[in-house]
Amino acid sequence: MILPLYTAVEKIDRSLLEASADLGCKERQTFFRVLLPLSRPGIIAGVILVFVPSLGAFISPDLLGGAKSMMAGNLIQSQFAVVRDQPFGSAIAFLLVVLVLALLALSYRTVKQSFDERAA
Repeated sequence: MILPLYTAVEKIDRSLLEASADLGCKERQTFFRVLLPLSRPGIIAGVILVFVPSLGAFISPDLLGGAKSMMAGNLIQSQFAVVRDQPFGSAIAFLLVVLVLALLALSYRTVKQSFDERAA
């Protein structure tokens, strides 16, 4: 999460932050009205980089959390290996893939709009 966020914030022109301060904005207003919207592509990229690998993780939650929580990867793995209900496991995996693709399409559209606004 840190690397894409750092890259996005580093590309922001410092004069925009200075202009916001010169126009009377407080630090909180500058953050929410200037810095946060301009760093949105980095935030989205960071969320995707953290979210997508966590969907397929099923070994780490078993080792760290035990049987206290059920994650999507654990549920899919248990449907195939333990319960032997391949149709239900396939349906959950398919829904997970559709969810990830929808999130990627949404992020692509958001980042594309952000770049189009900067180019205009």
